[in-house]
Amino acid sequence: MARPTPLPLRTGVLTALALAATGGLAAAGAAAWGIPRAMGATPEELRRAADGSAHAREGRFRNTEPGTGLPSGTAPAALRAVISRRAGRPTRPVPVTRPDTGPAGDLAVTWFGHSSVLLEIDGRRVLADPVWGERVSPSRLVGPRRLHPAPLPLADLPPVDAVLISHDHYDHLDMPTVRALVADPRHGAAPFVVPLGIGAHLRAWGVPEDRIVELDWDGRTEVAGLTLTCAEARHFSGRGLRRDTTLWSSWAVAGPRHRAYFGGDTGYTAAFARAGERWGPFDVTLLPIGAYADLWPDIHMNPEESVAAHRDLRGGVLLPVHWATFNLGLHPWSEPVTRLRAAAETAGIPLALPVPGQRIDLTGPPPTADWWTPVA
Repeated sequence: MARPTPLPLRTGVLTALALAATGGLAAAGAAAWGIPRAMGATPEELRRAADGSAHAREGRFRNTEPGTGLPSGTAPAALRAVISRRAGRPTRPVPVTRPDTGPAGDLAVTWFGHSSVLLEIDGRRVLADPVWGERVSPSRLVGPRRLHPAPLPLADLPPVDAVLISHDHYDHLDMPTVRALVADPRHGAAPFVVPLGIGAHLRAWGVPEDRIVELDWDGRTEVAGLTLTCAEARHFSGRGLRRDTTLWSSWAVAGPRHRAYFGGDTGYTAAFARAGERWGPFDVTLLPIGAYADLWPDIHMNPEESVAAHRDLRGGVLLPVHWATFNLGLHPWSEPVTRLRAAAETAGIPLALPVPGQRIDLTGPPPTADWWTPVA
């Protein structure tokens, strides 16, 4: 494995913490476990994608906003906190429900946990960041493990028209899930619509070239009557010790009558307001609320920032993602949704708060019942 490139102090803490949170430390031992394939494409293949983008320099993609400076000496303490974190686990089993799988609706969302969602929009289905694996890691033996089972076997997923990927971290891009979707004939030739560079990972895993659509920020494609637009996000990438080798993104999904915004994984950014002006308003936003910390303010939003992002996006209903399924942060398990509920109530923003696996028809009142407090 290539030796990691030294990083500036302000990003060193973020690198150490985020690699731990996404299974990157486990990735360091991937060769020893004999599983380098899960790590994806070679550096040479990834470099070719970066060289064609205005958002990359010397083979690395970059955010458009500067990073937040951190005090010196915080990296060791922060890394110890990540390694010893225990608060992010529920005390009782997380409830799950098997979703309905009838005809695609006008506007509905099924949340499978973390950031995996099935969006129904104007009679089409878009599957975003599907992760059915037991661990978010290149290894089946080490790395963050599920806190609840997948609500539905992947083989029982209804046919989808497209698969969206936000970035290449293990909790958003899962090799076994990708390969199972490709092998399932029910999904036909549904394309994988991804940010630049991720196509190289998909090719390494056997995804046919004609099922891969790679886009830079502001790029868009038409699939089954839907317009899928690659939107700027504020994050980072990497499946090993080399970071920022592929692009990260959010996604705007527009049908003839409805629009949705899938945040993926991102820190708060001025790009939300630009997206709201260009592609909004959105009937629903699906925004991350978990795995935040003051020690890495640029890469994950806290719940109050997610509310602010929803307003910037000119959103209707806010459905939170990126929480409940994996222990990737330093906060208590249910803190993200508790804080979100309070912030949304103050701002007058309607929420949809499903149990993992619950299908929400957003043409009617969304569920907001507190199911998490008894679990926490």
